[in-house]
This record gives sequence, structure tokens and C-alpha cells, in this order.
Amino acid sequence: MSFISNLGLAFSESINKYRERTALLYPDTGNRVSYGQLDVLVNHVAAMLHAADVRQGHVVAIFHDKSPEAFATMLACLRLGAIYTNLDPGSPWERVRKILANCQPHLIVNTYSHLPFRAELSSATSPKVLQLRDPGQISGAYELPRAQSVSGGMPAYIMFTSGSTGVPKGAVMSHANVLWFAQWSKDRFCVTPDDVLTNINPIYFDNSVFDFYTAIFSGATLVPLREDQVKEPKRLIRLVEEAHCTIWFSVPSLLVYLLTTRAISSTSLPSIRKLIFGGEGFPKPKLKLLFDMFGDRADLENVYGPTECTCICSAKTILEADFVDMKNLASLGLLAQNFRCEILPVDVTDDSFGELLLFGPQVGLGYFGDVERTSQAFVQNPKHSQYRDIGYRTGDLVQRDEFSALHFKGRMDFQIKHMGYRIELEEIEAAFNTLSVVTECAVIHRNMADGMGQIVAVVATALATTEQELLKEAAKIVPPYMLPKRVVILDSLPKNQNGKIDRKAL
Repeated sequence: MSFISNLGLAFSESINKYRERTALLYPDTGNRVSYGQLDVLVNHVAAMLHAADVRQGHVVAIFHDKSPEAFATMLACLRLGAIYTNLDPGSPWERVRKILANCQPHLIVNTYSHLPFRAELSSATSPKVLQLRDPGQISGAYELPRAQSVSGGMPAYIMFTSGSTGVPKGAVMSHANVLWFAQWSKDRFCVTPDDVLTNINPIYFDNSVFDFYTAIFSGATLVPLREDQVKEPKRLIRLVEEAHCTIWFSVPSLLVYLLTTRAISSTSLPSIRKLIFGGEGFPKPKLKLLFDMFGDRADLENVYGPTECTCICSAKTILEADFVDMKNLASLGLLAQNFRCEILPVDVTDDSFGELLLFGPQVGLGYFGDVERTSQAFVQNPKHSQYRDIGYRTGDLVQRDEFSALHFKGRMDFQIKHMGYRIELEEIEAAFNTLSVVTECAVIHRNMADGMGQIVAVVATALATTEQELLKEAAKIVPPYMLPKRVVILDSLPKNQNGKIDRKAL
């Protein structure tokens, strides 16, 4: 076996082993793309990127439609040592603009039939755009640099997440980070070339890292599902069944939605052997309902992990015993072998409760172009100073039990998990505070009776306005999943003794 030091070489290894097997399957059309066919596509796209002067360390931003060409673009970037980032075409232009301003891409690759934000990207200062779907684009002879020249410590991708200042943060993951992750996930979930994995998660969302890399580096089949397919519950289940998917991964809120709409039953998804969920807490009553439906024929896996630590750092198989306590969330379980942790105590008298600080080879490189944020979140181990020992401060409050399992207990800040997305409430507040009619704003997250949550903005205004007008203007700044469900308009917001907005009162 050859030494594998980067993701491009890892993909070549998959090609050598699984050339004739199906890499991508599209159940709505029946289209299958083999590993060999994907390899040809990757090399052609890599040649196009190289011809466009994309070199090691350059950033390539992708409008990714989950087509074979789009996945090939990701792999082509890795092959060249370029850094890719996937853009959300459903976000407002203002947020996309901030992301582009941060990562300064050398090239934008569009795989949609129409270019998102065509007018905005037509300015002279915008990066060059490569329309990958144009006829005749993928052709011609090519000669590529040696894949071995890409170091495992080099950045592989940037995953943008919500930022408290109103500017998204770009978490940078290295080739080595992802290689460690893919090997662990393959082993932990016993993934083989016979498995078929769902790709329900948006490609610009952290959970998609599991879908793509676990499948590709296991010789398994990935089933990409578009946003419109995911939004229709019965259609989604039908497509997953038609593809004979064996491993499902999504946020809990999607599974709750499928349960609520009765799109799934105990006879659904007959090929599924793993139902994996993560990104937010799963309300116990709904989780029990899912367990009763599938627990006798599939493993339910509760996973946890920050974007900054390459998607997943723990997994807990749900058992009947987990429902003795119906009030608290299921345990996060034990950390994966790739990780160790310290708990930064909130109370010095209890060292088992506090903020989780993660260490290990899956901890990322920091935030792209943001030294200050990086230094605040990626810190030296406070237990010693003998050598450089950098961990990631998750901001998550955890309790360690007598068996060393971790239990999620909340957040240190105003960050929430909503529909699986990590959201800084302060980013939403920053958006509302840019509106001329708003004098002050606070955004809160309300827990609902079904165990899910609702984002509510409370604003004071200088001029007459309506909830609908405020939401319309805010939608130009933040993506749909960050838009509040309600906006409450008050004359002024309550204050505490320090003169700050009293969020508890709200």
C-alpha cells in the first residue's frame, strides 16, 4: 500500500481499488457515475483549474449543485493543493459578499445552469467565474503537477459558519484533518464498499463532510439529494428507498419533521442499517418514537462535533437504557480515539462540568484571514506550558459522568443550534441593527413544547414599521435558516442593573 499524505492521493487509492463501483447515484434519473468515470472528470476539471492559473494555496469558491461536475471540482482542488469553499446560493448577496471578501478566491466555479448573483459578480473587481456546465469546457490535453507535492498539513477546505460580529467565520481544515476523520468514520460505522450513504445535508454545511469523505474513501456509493427533494418528505423517503441507502445522516430536526408529517413508519427505509444524526439536540420523546420504529433493525447514532474539529468527535449508539431519563438529551458518549479533552470548570469546586476544550489531529488550522478570532478559540492547554499543545475552545458546556461519557448542558455564549445550523444570535442582531428604523435589537431562542426551538427578534424602532417589513429587509442580509420566525416590536427593550439589554426578561 502506498503512503497517503493528502486527500488527492487518498482519492487515487480509492480509484485503484473501486474503479468499476458506483461512486455517485442519482435515484431520480437513475444516473450512476463510477469511480473510474469520476476520476476522468476530476482530472479534466483539474486541468481547467490549472489552466485558469489555480495553484497551491489558492482559494476556489464553488456554487455546488451536487452534480458530478461539482463533486469533481472539490476533488480537483484537492488534487492541485488548492483550497475549496462551497457557497450557499440561497444566502443573500450581502452574506456571500462578506465570505468572498474574507477568503479572496482566485476563481469562482459555478456548476448551476444559471450563475447565482450574476449581476453582482459582473463587476470588474469580482473574481473570475468559470462556468463548468458550458459546452466544450471539459476537454483537451492536460499535464498536472505531482499530487505528492501537496503536504498533509496544507488547507483542504474552508467551511464558513455564523460569526458573532456579523461576519461569517471561515474554519480551515487540513488534508491531514480530513484523512484522520475519514479513517475514524469508516471504522466507527463499519462502512464498506457495499454501503450506500445519503447526502441529504447541504454541501456548504458541515455535516456534508461526513457524507462525502466517508463514502468516497470507503468505496461506497453517495446519493446526492437536492434541496427541493429534501423539502418534500414523502418524495425524500421514496428516493432514499429507491437508492437502497444503508446509512442516513441528517440533523435531528429533519427526522422530527418526517415523524411529525408521518412520512416515515416502521416499514420505511428497509435497507437502512445506521440512522446517524447530529448538529443539534434530539428531543427525547421524538427520539423514543424513532427508536421504537427502527431500533430492532438499525443502529441509531447520536454524533457530536464542532466544524472546527472536522465534523464529528464523538458518537453514541442509542440504547433502550437511554430512555430511562426522558428529560435530558441523550449522552454524547465517549470521545473518538482522535481526540482528548480538558474541561474548563465554570465552578472550581466541580472539575467535571465546564467548557469543552478539544485536542487532537482533527482540530483544524483556525479561521481563514482572522488571526484575532483564531487566537481566541484555538488556545494553549492551560494545564501546562512545556510544549505547544493547541486545543479548540468549543463554547459548549458539558458534564462528564462517572463513566467518562460527556453530556451536553448548554452554551457559554449566544450561539445556538437551529435546524442543525450553528448560529450566532449576535450575527442576526447585527443584521437588524444595520436597518435605519431599528434603534436596538435583541434576538432570543425560545424552546417550544415539541422540544424544538424558535428564533425571535425583539426590536425597538425609531419610525413606524411592521414585522413583515423588518423581516423583508433582514432577509437581504442573513440566510433563510437564520431569519427569525417572529419579530416583536417594542417602544424600548428592558434593561438590567448594568444598563444592558435584559435577555432573561425578554
